[in-house]
Amino acid sequence: MLFSTRENLLSLYNAVNYSHYTDPKELEIVTLKNAVYMNMKNDQAFLLDMQLNLYEHQSTWNPNMPLRFLFYVAKEYQMLVRNQTLYASALVELPTPHFVVFYNGEKEREAEGLLKLSHSFMQKTEHPELELLVKVLNINLDKNLEILETCRLLKEYMLLVHKIRRYAIEYKDINQAAEKAVTECIDENILAEFLRKNRAEAIEVCIFEYDEKRETELIRKAEFAEGEKVGEAKILLNLIEKGILTKEQAL
Repeated sequence: MLFSTRENLLSLYNAVNYSHYTDPKELEIVTLKNAVYMNMKNDQAFLLDMQLNLYEHQSTWNPNMPLRFLFYVAKEYQMLVRNQTLYASALVELPTPHFVVFYNGEKEREAEGLLKLSHSFMQKTEHPELELLVKVLNINLDKNLEILETCRLLKEYMLLVHKIRRYAIEYKDINQAAEKAVTECIDENILAEFLRKNRAEAIEVCIFEYDEKRETELIRKAEFAEGEKVGEAKILLNLIEKGILTKEQAL
């Protein structure tokens, strides 16, 4: 929501690329609408200066972003060239793609990283015939300070996130934490105008994301515990087959 306008999206682009574009009209938003891949919707996609920029926000670490971006960009290109033929002798020109993930998870990560589609290939090769590079920018308050200072809106968003996390620990209640954080941000002129207009929705999204993250963690813990049980069962079965244990002893 914060970066759904051309003005705000241009400020984010300038911060990421150390550029100085000033006319939001030069930017064309082409974010995928009603297109869901791998249960995720494309966050932001836009054209600027013959470039196709695809931005995603992640609050949990995901090494599969190159593959997801591959799906996104294929659909974007299909949409952009839908009125052209691929069977003519003329070359179909495409805007140059750039892929960026804004990571603000609590798991410690470097300020900037790089994910490659080739990391997913089962057979490794020095020169992959298909590659996709994703720049990962850690936007937590102690990382990438220059980008945060250049794009004030991004910094204020992270100040809100930081407050919610702090109060979630203090109050043990995400509803109370979100209410407290939003009220405090408005009082301190942090995303004040946006939060006044979208207070209820902003709080609802914060609660949903927190609950979704907690649910994901619980599922992972359950899967790990189940994996341990399967592993123990295999060990016991192996011992029984070797005659080291009887079935009664294993039980």
